[in-house]
Amino acid sequence: MLISKMAAEGGGKEMNEIKTQFTTREGVYKLLTHSEYSRPNRVPFNSQGSNPVKVSFVNVNDQSGNGDRICFNVGRELYFYIYKGVRKAADLSKPIDKRIYKGTQPTCHDFNHLTATAESVSLLVGFSAGQVQLIDPIKKETSKLFNEERLIDKSRVTCVKWVPGSESLFLVSHASGNMYLYNVEHACGTAAPHYQLLKQGDSYSVHTCKSKSTRNPLLKWTVGEGALNEFAFSPDGKFLACASQDGFLRVFNFDAVELHGTMKSYFGGLLCACWSPDGKYIVAGGEDDLVTVWSFLDCRVIARGHGHRSWVSVVAFDHYTTSVEESEPPELSGSDEDFPGQPRERANSTQSRLSKRNSAESRPLGVTYRFGSVGQDTQLCLWDLTEDILFPHLPLSRARTHTNVMNAAVPPPGCTALASNGSGGVATLPRSNSLPHSTTCGTTATTATTTTNNTNKPSGGGMADGALAIGKFATLSLHERKERHHDKDHKRNHSMGHISSKSSDKLNAPAKSKADTAKTLGTPLCPRMEDVPLLEPLICKKIAHERLTVLIFLEDCLVTACQEGFICTWARPGKVGLLSSQNQASSPSGTVV
Repeated sequence: MLISKMAAEGGGKEMNEIKTQFTTREGVYKLLTHSEYSRPNRVPFNSQGSNPVKVSFVNVNDQSGNGDRICFNVGRELYFYIYKGVRKAADLSKPIDKRIYKGTQPTCHDFNHLTATAESVSLLVGFSAGQVQLIDPIKKETSKLFNEERLIDKSRVTCVKWVPGSESLFLVSHASGNMYLYNVEHACGTAAPHYQLLKQGDSYSVHTCKSKSTRNPLLKWTVGEGALNEFAFSPDGKFLACASQDGFLRVFNFDAVELHGTMKSYFGGLLCACWSPDGKYIVAGGEDDLVTVWSFLDCRVIARGHGHRSWVSVVAFDHYTTSVEESEPPELSGSDEDFPGQPRERANSTQSRLSKRNSAESRPLGVTYRFGSVGQDTQLCLWDLTEDILFPHLPLSRARTHTNVMNAAVPPPGCTALASNGSGGVATLPRSNSLPHSTTCGTTATTATTTTNNTNKPSGGGMADGALAIGKFATLSLHERKERHHDKDHKRNHSMGHISSKSSDKLNAPAKSKADTAKTLGTPLCPRMEDVPLLEPLICKKIAHERLTVLIFLEDCLVTACQEGFICTWARPGKVGLLSSQNQASSPSGTVV
């Protein structure tokens, strides 16, 4: 009935229409349909019961000037192609390497950028049965298989990454909640490993492998309860952010093996996490449908973003649109501290911007962090994190963007507060991610207005540079969030298969969930919705038929992927390549062998 009514009012078609372009203040992002990667036959993949499609990139610095390579998994299949980006149409008939696995499925992968050449690349692949394989898709070689007999861990591999600055160390997380540090030079042993406690703290412990000779794993981390869904290294490689099914984001000093800080989701598990380019902020997303911004320096939640209608599967910062106008602090090098019995291979940092805390004196002149998120609701959201959120206690400049800051002084019940431009009038929106709008008083809920989907027309009403109008959001109490949780529009049918694991089922038992929520809600671990600023998306667009599983920002484009197995390239404004008529022809279909 609700859908029929919306369709009659003209809203149903708009909401279900898949977008091929969208407009931000930078200009128009366009989907390059002929640059789409998929299986060679381009037939949509039947994704039921399969692990998420993932994408990894590497540049091999070959002489042709087209050194980008792409790897992606679809079901039991793994492909390795030349990535032509915005320059040429994809030729799916010529993969450099393709593999089909039996009895297990690829779940994640990662290239070693430090060792990649035109003749050889090192690619780690994690699998649903718990193994990790090291392959070279250029040489078409399989080097080693780790955890082959599943003696170390029998659960699904959720994330695998090379340790930054190392040619041989890599980290693997599992659905068991454990992480393991490996060295490619060492064997795993013929018997199950024995461990010795190295360090333990609040909801985590770290063990070394007890053995006469050095063997894998070098370290075993047990983090939280339930699956460890994703981890991410800080830009300097020194810190590690872990997103767990128990709803906690835990940030560790990786070298010192110590807990730096913790954050709790509003409810449900956390599925993803990403660091800002300067290492000052972490954005996490998950089953509360929110994106949460956490300050590394202050160890606290500084904002939440609401735009998705289902679980947030990926968050990522856009390094090329993020703008921080400040003098660069001295770079911090990685720690020289060694692991017990294992010398650490760590290069000096070239990316670290973990600088001193911003005070009124050292505050940057202008700050805009751009990040994006995709979810199981098939929507792409882009967000701007601006200085009115980062420095809420400092005077607003006239050119400052006005975002809904809900921890400001609350007006008396029954009234509204409008953002002012400092001269008595209502503020306009210069290059903003939200409209100046009223803040609902008290705890009375107001239905959130659906985000506009007019991608081709910049909104009027005094808005600058084609900024889009975004519907206003009210403060959402916990009770109202639960109602939205069960809303018909909430696409829980898109949920990933791994959520139904035994550990997470036990974790999500009603009694325990209520107790955990009551214990953390309203504390610094998990502030209430009305206690932190609420971000609104710059854009929020439906871009796929199936749940989205990939969002990667590149210099001239952004890349998304959905569970049907289609990897899409979106050209940044002014970066659309000139595709010849020959390139625009669809690639010949073929059959996977």
